[in-house]
Amino acid sequence: MSFDIRLRINERIAVIELTGELDAAAAGRFHDTVDEAATAGAIELVIHAAHLSYLSSAGLRSLVFARQKMGDEVRIAVVGAPEPVARTIRLAGFDHSISLVDA
Repeated sequence: MSFDIRLRINERIAVIELTGELDAAAAGRFHDTVDEAATAGAIELVIHAAHLSYLSSAGLRSLVFARQKMGDEVRIAVVGAPEPVARTIRLAGFDHSISLVDA
């Protein structure tokens, strides 16, 4: 499946919408988008994941990258993740570093 990513920044809140599979092939685009949000000075990062069908270990590392790039003072929320994606985040224990929010 293909991967699509969209970024909107409004009043220092960055919203990233993901569609498809966040895997090694897509990680670079995700990192570039997170870089753009960080450069814009976002104070909150919201990742809409309702249309994310798969999160690989490389995708999980990309979320770790986002946490490191944005800094501890920036709230990161993954919103609407399908259960397999949310389960991957929880099994890795990464739900303690970001907020998993139901849609």
